[in-house]
Amino acid sequence: MNVLQIASGDLWAGAEAVIYQLIKGLRRMDNCAITAVFLNNGKLARDVQSLGVNVFILDERTRSFASLLKNFRQIVRTIRPEIIHSHRYKENLLSYLASRGFQGRQLISTQHGMPENTQVRRSFKFRMICSLNFKLLSRYFHSVVAVSEEMKTSMVVNHGFDQKKITVIYNGIAVPPSTIRPHHGRLVIGSAGRLFPVKDYDLLVDIAAKAEKKCDTVDFLLAGEGPMKEKLIEKIGQLGLEKRFTLLGHVDDMASFYQKLDLYINTSVHEGIPMSVLEAMSHGLPVIAPRVGGFPEIVTDSFQGFLVSNRDPEVFADKCILLSNDVLLRSRMSSAARQRIVQSFSSEAMCDGYYSLYEKILSARA
Repeated sequence: MNVLQIASGDLWAGAEAVIYQLIKGLRRMDNCAITAVFLNNGKLARDVQSLGVNVFILDERTRSFASLLKNFRQIVRTIRPEIIHSHRYKENLLSYLASRGFQGRQLISTQHGMPENTQVRRSFKFRMICSLNFKLLSRYFHSVVAVSEEMKTSMVVNHGFDQKKITVIYNGIAVPPSTIRPHHGRLVIGSAGRLFPVKDYDLLVDIAAKAEKKCDTVDFLLAGEGPMKEKLIEKIGQLGLEKRFTLLGHVDDMASFYQKLDLYINTSVHEGIPMSVLEAMSHGLPVIAPRVGGFPEIVTDSFQGFLVSNRDPEVFADKCILLSNDVLLRSRMSSAARQRIVQSFSSEAMCDGYYSLYEKILSARA
């Protein structure tokens, strides 16, 4: 099969890590030729090129949409892919328009997350983009991949998708070798992600403030960059947490970051299947997260960590202190967290899921 992947590649976050693992896994499979088109020459493009994959760069910063479409259509005409697999709004539209007039092109899109409804009112432009994207996917794409069952349900109930068109394929990661976690003497709690409103790191700072009052041996680390950074720095200072809460900024070596931690917290308002949580669990970290999005599909409450049903920082802090005091429980959850990833969220399982979907679509076409 001949598969063309198109993605933005403008940053390196969860979706980009998934795309890289997918292309890496598909490249190793028999009878699967992979070509990639990226709209930015960033880390994703460079890493995929290092795999020996044929990569085209169409820089969206210097080209109009009409120019992008013209060049992408020429690539489609030259490569003649059987499947075009896109990963975001603009790429979905480019795939649809570029495939018109070519017989036999099957369109697939992965919905990596739902619109981030963290503001009461969104701009008219944003709402139109979301609406048009879902209409495009539901009417003209042959298959849409949701990364969680919760996301699939939302797409069917709230956006009018035919459930037969949606396939759930969990995100997968490369599972690291098992390592012995060093004893820090203090409980180190961490989180990682874009410093955006949907991540609600304000809540994480509030959790740290509550935990600090209950225990003097707990520290917090947060890896990531984004527009909320200055606000978080100000809040940390106001609460007197400068010695307990460290903003690390962008971190390249995430394996070393996870190795410093004893516990991982996610405070997002909504998530699908976040790569940072999968990575943390693969490193043997228990997880505390809100009971939203795809988290119940990853974490069984009180087994690989804790799911919190409200956004009360006191409740989160109490779970942190419980795991700080109960070393045996923390160790048991650590083993269960890593085993969960090995069994259900490996990159091999993800790639097998996508390959089977490609085969199913091509067989139906025949």
